Amino acid sequence: MSNAEDHEGTRRDFLYYATAGTGAVAVGAAVWPLANQMNPSADVLALSSIRVDVGDLEAGSQLTVKWLGKPVFIRRRTAEEIEAARAVELSDLPDQGAENGNLPAGASADDANRTLDEAGEWLVMMGVCTHLGCVPLGDAGDFGGWFCPCHGSHYDTAGRIRKGPAPTNLPVPVAEFVNDTTIKLG
Repeated sequence: MSNAEDHEGTRRDFLYYATAGTGAVAVGAAVWPLANQMNPSADVLALSSIRVDVGDLEAGSQLTVKWLGKPVFIRRRTAEEIEAARAVELSDLPDQGAENGNLPAGASADDANRTLDEAGEWLVMMGVCTHLGCVPLGDAGDFGGWFCPCHGSHYDTAGRIRKGPAPTNLPVPVAEFVNDTTIKLG
């Protein structure tokens, strides 16, 4: 009789494990579509990163591209613009640091933290005024950078707010050079 009980216990254990395994597969099959639908669609993923050829951009000129539905300013600054931006005392700036999310954690609004290269020639910023979302005009304003005509915000040659109602600097997106003439956004 003990052989029958051992056999019976083995069969019962198998049925428990098989039922539990089937239940786990059924729950996974039900939950997977719900979790997967939260992933970004293919068209969103395609727009999340773009490459911009800046080989023809002359010093002192700016290129505006659309990325994630917003304008991005890519400026190749002149030596005078770099000098003007680096001469500004951080204590004179209304927005001095990363607490507002415009720079990586721990970075300040120092010009060197806002540019793509150490020389400071390449500046990449979101082209949306931080006051009410207008698009500022380049080569304008009291500080030679950008001016938002909607409400009068003035940005300097590093995209930092200097005067007007805008509370923060123009945000710096994730960007890098992938070769000598191509910048990758995102």
